[in-house]
Amino acid sequence: MFLNVVDATPLVAIDLVIENDEGSYLLGRRVNRPAQGFWFVPGGRIRKNEHLDDAFRRIAREELGLTDLKRADADLLGIYEHLYEDNFSGRSGISTHYVVLGYKLRGAIELERLPDLQHAAYRWATKEEITADAEVHLNTQAYFSDRENHQARNG
Repeated sequence: MFLNVVDATPLVAIDLVIENDEGSYLLGRRVNRPAQGFWFVPGGRIRKNEHLDDAFRRIAREELGLTDLKRADADLLGIYEHLYEDNFSGRSGISTHYVVLGYKLRGAIELERLPDLQHAAYRWATKEEITADAEVHLNTQAYFSDRENHQARNG
């Protein structure tokens, strides 16, 4: 049933761009489709009837293990489109389209304490490392490129 939704409509999500005190950003190696195997920022989709503040707190809890993070603690980077040729199920012919609210926050996070449901490994990387690394997904690299280039690629 959810696959029908993915096939027919865009999904709305929140991504968390987290910077530490050294100016590096948190990346996780994706376990699941789409973007499986790529380094990506933490994030997740907003559920139907879930308020943005509630979704932000849930995603922070599920992706980072943090229970006290609020949307008011973050800065909205902008609205992004993430288009994938595959989907969570791997069924061919069904693409995935996300409309993503990108939020930036600062914080100290211990990599070894992060949940492993969505990411097999974590690392910190500088903006320069992120934009130069082919294993960092283009949709994550977009958070670190100038806005004009991002809009030109995505319409």
